[in-house]
Amino acid sequence: MGHLGGEKIQRTEQVSVDHAGARLDQVAAELFEGFSRSRLQTWIKQGALTVNGRKARPKDKLVGGESLTLEAELAPELEDQPEAISLPVVYEDEDLIVINKPAGLVVHPAAGHADGTLLNGLLHLDERLSSLPRAGIVHRLDRDTTGLMVVARSLEAHNGLVAQLQDKSLHREYEAIAVGVMTGGGTVDAPIGRHPVDRKRQAVVAQGGKPAVTHFRVMDRYRAHTRIQVRLETGRTHQIRVHMAHRHYPLMGDPLYGGRLKFPAGATEALREALRRFPRQALHARRLGLVHPVSGEYLEFETPLPEDLQTLIRVLEEDREAQ
Repeated sequence: MGHLGGEKIQRTEQVSVDHAGARLDQVAAELFEGFSRSRLQTWIKQGALTVNGRKARPKDKLVGGESLTLEAELAPELEDQPEAISLPVVYEDEDLIVINKPAGLVVHPAAGHADGTLLNGLLHLDERLSSLPRAGIVHRLDRDTTGLMVVARSLEAHNGLVAQLQDKSLHREYEAIAVGVMTGGGTVDAPIGRHPVDRKRQAVVAQGGKPAVTHFRVMDRYRAHTRIQVRLETGRTHQIRVHMAHRHYPLMGDPLYGGRLKFPAGATEALREALRRFPRQALHARRLGLVHPVSGEYLEFETPLPEDLQTLIRVLEEDREAQ
């Protein structure tokens, strides 16, 4: 396939009236998802990203209705360094890599996590990824969420996967342990945005949130917890964690949205110990289904629960039987 450097990108996006009064660089970052704000600012300054065909400045305000056109050449983003990180690869071909992300692995470099991330590991796995937006990463999992993620290896695959995420045809199924005993499954349809006070958190917000839809069903009930299967329609930051907490069934072990630790009455010592020691939100991306963006073939991947979740479920079952 050769190196991707020098591959051209051509895209036009319409600015909606909702963006009236917003800066060009902010709107561009939203419309041209997958490119970093700094890269977009450079393109605006170079005149590669134009407003109604005219050069503009990153801070210029938009009124809504404009046409943003990006015509640029993809050159490597060199700030991030390749690192030899062991990544469990489930599937790979010329256009895709599917990995089973372990707990504790951050997806993107950010403040406090400048290296040692999935992105650094991917650059080591395939140097061509340095020319793709965010090294081919099209969706993310939180640091302590485990499971399946697909990464694009070519521009064609990247565009195809982004389109599947936007039209909600990328099938993402999770398993989780929620605190509390649910009577049944359901759907949460509630917009998510940044928490008004705590900037590290997301929240269900009435104003300015992005649409978010989560479907869940009960797989098993324990004395004070429920094992659920969750299917995402949208992929907002922390979506499952925020939506389940909004329903008053936060995920077990969730440090941000979980509330304080509760034990069922007469819990076995093994259960108390297991609940106390579980260090992360009990969430695993179990199944991923997608149409191969180049061959058109439907692919589905499934990965078993990690050991810590299997152990937790076993202890919850034993506690239930012990009563």
